[in-house]
Amino acid sequence: MKITLTEFVTLDGVSQGPGSPGEDTSDGFTRGGWLVPHMDRTFVQRASEWLDLADGLLLGRRTYEAFARDWPKITDPADPFTERMNTLPKYIVTNTLTEGTWNPTTVLKGDPVHAVTELKAQPGRELQIHGSARLGDSLLSAGLIDMIRLAVAPAVLRTGRRLLTGAGTPSGLHLLRHEATPNGLLLLEYEVTGQARQGEYEGLTAFA
Repeated sequence: MKITLTEFVTLDGVSQGPGSPGEDTSDGFTRGGWLVPHMDRTFVQRASEWLDLADGLLLGRRTYEAFARDWPKITDPADPFTERMNTLPKYIVTNTLTEGTWNPTTVLKGDPVHAVTELKAQPGRELQIHGSARLGDSLLSAGLIDMIRLAVAPAVLRTGRRLLTGAGTPSGLHLLRHEATPNGLLLLEYEVTGQARQGEYEGLTAFA
């Protein structure tokens, strides 16, 4: 399976609490819900298309517990995500939980890189990370992420947990698709290509 990382971020890279003010208030964060004012039909359609590609969800403990609390409560039959989020296999990377409450759930214990490497070798389409920024960051550094999908909101919060801030190997990306939605979200799909390249500017003639 390919492993994809889907994240909602602000222009200054904050990924914490996009869906509501009370979604994630850890570390005193009070500016949650910043994605919602910019959501529109185009965003919902693309996010639904991304989720259609999933054969499972790979989550860290914090995101898993938040999703397990909230998604089963959404009962609107017209919601384009609820049925799939609640029925897809969930894999939670944790050494503190022994079982899941949001079935079907498999708990992956031990070294996350080793556990995910074994899971990645199984047949399938995509194993998708949603949220779980610290897990995604560590797996990207380990070379296990194949694709990154971002929805960048036109907002600058200046506080909150930021995406991809951990130490590790720099990653190079190749832009596959990009789209701006009517409400100003920038949707980006990147293929991970290995280590980030470096160069030195030698004037415009180098690009002729």
